[in-house]
Amino acid sequence: MRRLLLGALACALALGACTKVGDQTAAGTVAPNEGTIPGELRIAVQREPNSLNPILAAFTIEGFVNRLSFDNLLSIAADGRTIVPELATDVPTTRNGGISRDGLTITYHLRHGVRWQDGVPFTSKDVKFSWQAMVNPNNNVNTTVGYSDVKSVDTPSDDTVVFHLKEKFAPFVNTIFAESDNPICIVPEHLLGKFHDLNRVPFNEEPVGTGPFKVARWVRGDHIELVANPDYWRGVPKLKSIVVRMIPDENTEINALRSHDVDFMFEPSPNLYLTLKTIPGIEIVLDRSPDALWMLMNTTRPPLDDVRVRRALAYAVDKQALVDKFTGGSAKIAWSDQPSYSWAYDPHVTTYPHDVAQARRLLAQVGWIAGSDGMLRKGGRPLELQISYNSENATRRLAAVEIQANLKDAGIAAQVKSYPGNLYFATFGQGGIMSTAKYDLAVSGWVAGIDPDDHSLYECDQIPPVGTNYTHYCSKAMDADQRAALASYDEGPRKAAYARIQELIARDQPTDYLWFAVFPQAINPAFKGFAPNPINESWNAWQWEI
Repeated sequence: MRRLLLGALACALALGACTKVGDQTAAGTVAPNEGTIPGELRIAVQREPNSLNPILAAFTIEGFVNRLSFDNLLSIAADGRTIVPELATDVPTTRNGGISRDGLTITYHLRHGVRWQDGVPFTSKDVKFSWQAMVNPNNNVNTTVGYSDVKSVDTPSDDTVVFHLKEKFAPFVNTIFAESDNPICIVPEHLLGKFHDLNRVPFNEEPVGTGPFKVARWVRGDHIELVANPDYWRGVPKLKSIVVRMIPDENTEINALRSHDVDFMFEPSPNLYLTLKTIPGIEIVLDRSPDALWMLMNTTRPPLDDVRVRRALAYAVDKQALVDKFTGGSAKIAWSDQPSYSWAYDPHVTTYPHDVAQARRLLAQVGWIAGSDGMLRKGGRPLELQISYNSENATRRLAAVEIQANLKDAGIAAQVKSYPGNLYFATFGQGGIMSTAKYDLAVSGWVAGIDPDDHSLYECDQIPPVGTNYTHYCSKAMDADQRAALASYDEGPRKAAYARIQELIARDQPTDYLWFAVFPQAINPAFKGFAPNPINESWNAWQWEI
C-alpha cells in the first residue's frame, strides 16, 4: 500500500535508492556470514497476510509477498524512473501507438513463452480475467481505482490485450497491473475463472503465479515457504528458497537479525534507524519511498465533522518533534500528500506549524472552552477523541502516544487504541477498522504509487467499499480538480490540478500528513542483489542471492 512519481519525479527518488551504512563486526558478535544458509533467504515481516491472492491485497506485506510469486504487466526499476516491462513487452505511449490519439484505448503486447507455475501458458485471457476479478463486486478487493474506469477489454490474440476506457485516465499505464495505487498482479483465469468470488478459494493459500518463486507451504501464524520456479520466464532465480517469517514484535525481529536467524528485516519502523546502525555485522539500505505517515480524521464523526476542529488538530501536532524523536531525523516533514521531490508537489501549499495557542483559538470558535484544569469542554462535556494505530508498528505506537500528549496540551483528552494489522488494514468486506470508518483519528501509513494520482483517497465516489477514501471526505471542488488531473496525459495541466488539490487538502484537513519516511532496510551483508524500487522491495527477487 503503497504508499508512492512518473517522469521528473524519478530524479529525486534516485537520490534515495540505496545507501549502505555499517558493516563491521566486534568481539563476541556474530560474524557477517555466520548463520547464513547459502541459497536460502530468511525474511522477517511484522504481520501475516490475510491472503496470498493478489486481487485481495490490502497492505504492504501482502504486496511484498505477492511479488515473489506473481508478475505485473509493468514494474519500475530501483532508480524510480525506468519503467520495466514484465508480462508486457513494452510500455504503451501515444508515441508508439499503445495509447490511442483520443486517450481511450490502451493496447498491451504480451510476452511469449510465459507459463503459469502449473505449466499452463499465460495469455491475454488471464489479463482480461484479472481485470474482471478486480471489478467483480463479489470480490473483497481493496480498491477498483483505474479498473472501474475501463468499459471493456478485448483479446484479439493470445499476446494482445486492449483496454477501452470510459473516459481518459492519465495514470492508467502506471496503475493497471503496474506500480501505482495499490499495485495488483495478474492471476490465472484457468484456475479462478470458475468461481463466483475469490474471497475464500483454496488458491488464496496455495497460489499459482508466473513469478520467480512458488509457494510451497504456508504455516499459519509462523512462516511461508517458497521455492525457486525452475521455469521462470526470466530464467532460474539465483536463490533456491525463501522463508518469510511472521514476527510481530520488532525487538524480536532485531534479535533474530543480530543472531543471523533472519537475513532481512522487512521495513523496520523508522524509529529503529539509530538502533539498527549500531548492530555489528548487518547492512542498512536507506530506501526512500513516497511512504507517508499520516493521521486520518473521520469527517463523519462529531466534532471532526467541523473543519475548524480538524485544522486545530493540525496545529496541535508537533511534526518536527515526531520526526526528531521517532525517525532519528531521517524522515522529512510532510505538508502535502505529495513528497517534496515529486514533480506534482506545490511548495506554496498552506502549512500548519505547531501552534497550541492557535489550536485553542480555533476550538474556542466552535464553543470548546478551557476549564480550570486546561481541558476543553462544551456544555459540560469534555472534548474527547480516540487515536488508533496497528499494534505491530512501534513507530506508529510512539507517534500515537506523542500525538496524544500534543492534543492534551491543546486541551483535548485522547485515548490510544491499537488493533492487529490484519484487522486494521482489512478491506471493507473483511471488516477493516479504517475501511469501515470505525475510528476517530487513525495513525497509519500510505504508500503512494509512481504517479501523483490520489483521487481514490479524496473523491466522493471513492468512499468504501468502492475505494480507499477512509475519511469519508467529500467536496465538489475536490472532485472537479481530480477529474481535471485525470483527464490529461500532459504533465503541465496535471501539475496545475495537483497544486489545487493539495491546497484543498490543506484547507479541509481530512488527513494530516506527518512525514515521508526513509526505510532503514536491515539485511545480512551476504544478501546480494537487493535493490528496492520506491514501491516494492521484491520486484527483482529473481536477482537476489545469498
